[in-house]
Amino acid sequence: MAISNIRYGEGVTKEIGMDLQNLGARRVCLMTDKNLSKLPPVNAVLNSLAKYGIKFQMYDNVRVEPTDQSFLDAIQFAKKGEFDAFVAVGGGSVIDTCKAANLYAASPSSEFLDYVNAPIGKGKPVTVPLKPLIAVPTTSGTGSETTGVAIFDFKELKVKTGIASRAIKPTLGLIDPLHTLSMPERIVANSGFDVLCHALESYTALPYNERSPCPSNPIDRPAYQGSNPVSDVWALHALRIVAKYLKRAIRNPEDREARANMHLASAFAGIGFGNAGVHLCHGMSYPISGLVKTYKPKDYNVDHSLVPHGLSVVLTSPAVFAFTAQMHPERHLEAAEILGADIRTARIKDAGLILADTLRKFLFDLNVDDGLAAIGYSKADIPALVKGTLPQERVTKLSPRSQTEEDLSALFEASMKLY
Repeated sequence: MAISNIRYGEGVTKEIGMDLQNLGARRVCLMTDKNLSKLPPVNAVLNSLAKYGIKFQMYDNVRVEPTDQSFLDAIQFAKKGEFDAFVAVGGGSVIDTCKAANLYAASPSSEFLDYVNAPIGKGKPVTVPLKPLIAVPTTSGTGSETTGVAIFDFKELKVKTGIASRAIKPTLGLIDPLHTLSMPERIVANSGFDVLCHALESYTALPYNERSPCPSNPIDRPAYQGSNPVSDVWALHALRIVAKYLKRAIRNPEDREARANMHLASAFAGIGFGNAGVHLCHGMSYPISGLVKTYKPKDYNVDHSLVPHGLSVVLTSPAVFAFTAQMHPERHLEAAEILGADIRTARIKDAGLILADTLRKFLFDLNVDDGLAAIGYSKADIPALVKGTLPQERVTKLSPRSQTEEDLSALFEASMKLY
């Protein structure tokens, strides 16, 4: 198990200046995005840096849903600055960009594809020492403050991929629920769907002791190892919090209890999936995001079309869990029960359908777009979506049930309409 150090509590952001002082940091790289740079979370960080006399340079050009080019721009900035510590203030896009910048600044002679996951990149193990990175998450979704994963859109192939190594996980995550109060409704919803799928996928992933071949040297073992007894604890706990608090957090921005709990659930699910991994919802989500046409989501202040990550993941979830349930039906039933299904008279062979129906009802209650068709896809796009899923072996191979191209086509087709 690999987990970042975590500090939680209202207002903990004001301690970041002290943390950097304790690390002996002299030149700090602060990464965020244009929207956030004007909002309270970044302000809280700037005040603390000023109070403790920390010298820093700010990079606020992070792209929401980053691309290989936006990663390269941030890497360039990090290489030039010769920083001795990094701070990321934002959602997964910002934290992931900062991880990549830290990695390539520490390994200046590496080609970009050296560390990118195979088969798209070379997937080399990270052996260089990285600088300390403190992550301050402002959304309740990716759990990126706890994981060694950085995801981006590889434009040339129109597919999302990433870098996965324990070496890039943040040194410290400051989980300050005050930062979630500035999140608009749809961002809360889409971030929350990511937490939901992190928990469901890591709990239902292929068990760690059924994966093969086992790399002989521990340094070669993947960050994503399959469901395991330690990740299970975090995944189930995160799922219970989502069931209790997600709807409240979306519907009432003033509900501090709900928003604080979702912020924690994001980290809990991150600890679970950061070690167990995710599977088909995530594998299929990468082309859904990468091939976006004209869709622009409500509440996102961006100049490009995008499918928010959590939305791209959750739209296939009813179809996916109906498909995987035959392998571990009792786990799928347990998840359905946590999400509110009455399973007292349920038959084990109906586990997948019960979980799928429970998810559909959950999404319908939250006004989620009616399937892939509602975000601009049609049956004609299915071959391209399948093609974009095939290279995602790092996650698709963690599905408890293996899948053919025909299976993937059927799953995309079943996800065109949800209700």
